[in-house]
Amino acid sequence: MQTHIKTNSSKAWLLAIRPKTLSGALVPVLVPTALAIADGKAKLLPAILCATFALLMQIAANLINDYWDYRSGTDGADRLGPERAMAQGWITQKAMLWGIALNLLLAVGVGIALLLSTLQAFEGSPEKLVYTLVGIGFACIVGAFIYSLLLSYIGLGDILVWLFFGFVPVLGTYYVQAYTITPAAWIAAAACALVIDTLLVLNNYRDRDTDRKSGKHTLVSVGGERFGRYFYFIQGVAGCACGYALAYMGYPVARLVVFYLYFHLTTWHLISKIREGRELNHVLGLTARNILIFGLLLSVGMLLEN
Repeated sequence: MQTHIKTNSSKAWLLAIRPKTLSGALVPVLVPTALAIADGKAKLLPAILCATFALLMQIAANLINDYWDYRSGTDGADRLGPERAMAQGWITQKAMLWGIALNLLLAVGVGIALLLSTLQAFEGSPEKLVYTLVGIGFACIVGAFIYSLLLSYIGLGDILVWLFFGFVPVLGTYYVQAYTITPAAWIAAAACALVIDTLLVLNNYRDRDTDRKSGKHTLVSVGGERFGRYFYFIQGVAGCACGYALAYMGYPVARLVVFYLYFHLTTWHLISKIREGRELNHVLGLTARNILIFGLLLSVGMLLEN
């Protein structure tokens, strides 16, 4: 039954930005900020600006994905996932394009503010810093488009998630506070990349059959049900192992992250029981919760070192 939502209303936009996915934007900023605090290098303003930029880019990516899947016909009547704004007629095409543009403009503005605030205290080559941050910002914007327009259709969506929800935001957030990148920051980035990708894997697992019919080739639609189920399992466990490894790099309380495994394994058992259909949408919310729990446990573990 189609939900009645007024066209272009605030409720329509709230649904379009997919709030459940926003934990995937906040965790890769929260974790490196906690690491910077533990290392005595934290800076509040850059951390806040990084979080704001990450949220705006996540929202923009969600809107772009909504728009392109509608235009490409992926969001058909047989869609199993949560209802999409354009497919349901909640947001018009013109309004969606304006929403995408506005989010990107706001993200650029926040990025400029981040660059200026970082330059004030940076003691190295300002040219190198400018090129680095501008390059990262440009790559994030391009990544938001090529995921929906290309990579998600040829089995490379997971690589993009590893990069732009793991290594880029974690290393970038740590760098603008500490002006260096440590081995621990690389491990934290790998941990976030793997755990956050479980959200994409679950989406692709649920949609594997409809994706195959529409010509969208994700790793799960190609690998099949069993592959997708264990891909979800392995990524969460591997991400937790990376987080736990920080305990041997000078952050012993990072062992707290092991409690994430309870939530991950419980959710995986539920996936294994359901296997297919719209019931997996409930697991989508649980996976987003698990990502947030992971980020909080790892961050608290590092903060207790301070």
